[in-house]
Amino acid sequence: MTNWRIRDFHSADLDGILHLWESLKATDVEPVYALSEVLASCEKDHAVVAVQGDQVVGAAVGRAAHDQGWIVFLATLPEYRGRGIGTSLLAAVENRMAPHGLNKLSALMPEAETRVEAFLSRGFALKKNLRYFERTIPVQRQELGALGQLGGRILARDLWENVAGMRKEKELLERRLVLPLAEADLADEYGVVPPRAVVLFGPPGTGKTTFAKAIASRLEWPFVEVFPSRLASDPKGLAGALRETFLEIAELEHCVVFIDEVEEIASQRSGEPPSPLQGVTNELLKIIPAFREQPGRLLVCATNFIRALDTAFLRHGRFDYVIPIGLPDRQAREAMWQRFIPATVVDDADVELLVERTEGFSPADIEYAARSASQRALEKAVYDDGGAASAGSVSVREAVRKGPCTEDYLDAIGDTRTTVSQEVHEQFLEDIDALGRV
Repeated sequence: MTNWRIRDFHSADLDGILHLWESLKATDVEPVYALSEVLASCEKDHAVVAVQGDQVVGAAVGRAAHDQGWIVFLATLPEYRGRGIGTSLLAAVENRMAPHGLNKLSALMPEAETRVEAFLSRGFALKKNLRYFERTIPVQRQELGALGQLGGRILARDLWENVAGMRKEKELLERRLVLPLAEADLADEYGVVPPRAVVLFGPPGTGKTTFAKAIASRLEWPFVEVFPSRLASDPKGLAGALRETFLEIAELEHCVVFIDEVEEIASQRSGEPPSPLQGVTNELLKIIPAFREQPGRLLVCATNFIRALDTAFLRHGRFDYVIPIGLPDRQAREAMWQRFIPATVVDDADVELLVERTEGFSPADIEYAARSASQRALEKAVYDDGGAASAGSVSVREAVRKGPCTEDYLDAIGDTRTTVSQEVHEQFLEDIDALGRV
C-alpha cells in the first residue's frame, strides 16, 4: 500500500519543484530544460506532483503543441525512487494532455539518467543514434514589437564571415568588442568591463556601416540604426525625439545601436549665439552615460570627419574605443576581388594585377569596379556581336556564361573615381595618432 498520492500542481508547490531540481543537480545530472522553462510550464502547461503528506516527493511536467507532446521534467526525491512513482507521474501527466489529441509523446533525458524504467513501463521506446542540438534564440518574442517600432531588425548570422579581407580590423573588433560582450561572465572573472560605446572613424566607403552590422550579426543582437535626419521632423524636436528613441531602446534586452555620420549631431560647439544643434549635442552627451549603465547593449557611432566632433564627445568615460577603419591593405584587396569575381572565371582572372591596380581604393570602390566590369561584360556578350545574336539564343547564353575577363576589370578600374584622395588619406593617418584609442 502506497503512502503517497498524485495530484495536479498548485502554485504553492514551487518550492517542492525547486527542491526536486536541486536533488537532480546534486547527483550531477544536468536537466535538459532550464529551470525557468520548467517553472513556466508548471504554471502554463501540464504538471502533476506526487506528495506524501504535505511534502512534494516527485513531479512530472508536460507541454503539448499541435499533435506533439514533450515531457519537460520528471523527478523524484532519491529516497523515493524504485517505488513506481515515476511511472505513475508519467501516466497522470499523459492523461492531462490527452484532450490535445496527441499523436506522439516524447522525452529528452540526460545521458546519465537512471529512471529509464519509468518510461519503458509506460510504453516509451528508447531511440538509438539520436543527438540533441540546442541553440538559444537571442531575441525574445515579446521584444519583436518594440524592435519593429524602432525600425530595428535581426541581421543574418553570416555577416561577420562575409566581410571580405580587412583581417586586422576584424581581429581588433573581435578582441576588443565581441569577446567581452559575448563572454561577459568570463570577462568579469578577469576584471574586464565590457564596452558600451565605440566610435568608428575613417574615410568614406571604408566599411564602417558594414562593420557595425557585422558586430551585431556576430553577437546575434538586434541592430537599430538611429537616423537623426528622420527624427528632426518629430514634433518634440530632434533633441526630444533622440531622448525618446533611447528610452525605447532601453526596453530591449540586447541591442547594437548605430548612428552614422554622427558629426551631424555632435559637432564642435562654438559661436555666439549658440547653434540650434548645440542643444542636440548636449542631449546626446547626456544620453550616452545613461546608455552605458545598461548591460547587454553597444552604441556604435561612425564618422568620416572625426576632427569635426565635439571635444567632450570623445573623452574617456563616454567612448571605450575610438577605432580607425582605413583603406584595405593588399591582403584585404585580394580577398575582396576573390569574393566579387564570379566563381566561374576567378581562376582565369589575374587577381594579383587587379590587387596592384586598386591600391588606394576603398572597399566600396572595389565593389563598384567589380560590378561595373560584370555589367560591361554582360552587355558586350549580348550586344557587341554585330547583331547576329538575340538575347535568347544559344550563342548568347554561352557568351554570358564566360563572364568578365581581366581586361574588363582593368577597364572598370580605370574608369572608377576613387572615393579617398591622397590628402584625405594622409589626414586619416594623422587622426589615428592624434585621436585613435584602441
